[in-house]
Amino acid sequence: MKLATYLTEDDPKARVGVVIQNDSAVLDLAGALSAHGLDASLAASMQDLIEGGAERLALIRSAVEAYKGEVLPIGEVRLLSPLPRPVQIRDCMCFEEHLVGSSQAAMRLQGLSEPSERSRKMYDVFKLRPIYYKANRFAVVGHDTDVHWPAYSKLMDYELEMGCILGKTGRDIRREDARAHIFGFTIFNDFSARDTQGMEMESGLGPSKSKDFDSANVLGPWIVTIDEFYPDDASMTVRVNGEVRSTGRSSTMTVKFEDLIAFISTSETLHAGEILGSGTVGGGCGLEAGKLLENGDVIELEVEGIGVLRNRVFAANREDQE
Repeated sequence: MKLATYLTEDDPKARVGVVIQNDSAVLDLAGALSAHGLDASLAASMQDLIEGGAERLALIRSAVEAYKGEVLPIGEVRLLSPLPRPVQIRDCMCFEEHLVGSSQAAMRLQGLSEPSERSRKMYDVFKLRPIYYKANRFAVVGHDTDVHWPAYSKLMDYELEMGCILGKTGRDIRREDARAHIFGFTIFNDFSARDTQGMEMESGLGPSKSKDFDSANVLGPWIVTIDEFYPDDASMTVRVNGEVRSTGRSSTMTVKFEDLIAFISTSETLHAGEILGSGTVGGGCGLEAGKLLENGDVIELEVEGIGVLRNRVFAANREDQE
């Protein structure tokens, strides 16, 4: 199933729905449950649905299959982030091609002929173990939300990633059991203030204000449950103002989601509703493409099997861009 969190014009309360009819309509889950004689609160929020586990998901499937009521055209609802306030976000680095490509692009920007010591050390660590940082779960927005860039940055960039949503809490999870802990997948645009990031990364503590600003983390347009989609070999495409900027494939992940779950859960509990970002697919950011975003650009990230995540970006000082 494709599960969305959305708003309607006549109701300010967020609803959970199932996206149907080739992504053209949304079915209200609370209404479907009620019509099926079930408690509508079973789908009060996406987090509630996830925490309900496989049993709750089975009840919802039965209600959806039996529902004969009206549905809303997708264009008549406002899609929010499917998880408006995730339990946790850990953004990982799973694509070696991006690590190499972004390092080479940074060298070109700085006029260097050799990678920096920091880049070499990061690559060495990448070869030894999964790398990740904890992203700002309070800076999450959804599909078609305008993103206003922070005043301290001029270099606006996108990053095409997948988000893996955990559906089962666990600790010390074995790799062979990891897939059973996955609820589904979404698209993740990890917006990055490149000028600020370059300075911050020299500290050795990782990114902070280059990633932590309002609307910096975009998730959506919905979650596709793992029974319908797994990113073994999905195409991943970036378009800016309708023009294809890059293409890649999920099969090029050097570190798989099972690896992440097994590593991160070592001596640490992972909770249902947490999100693990895949990191950027090779070529999937403006830094690698040699062309960053400009004021008013519309950025579309597409992952085959999930859908399209779209946002418009505005520079902090628009007069400078006109």
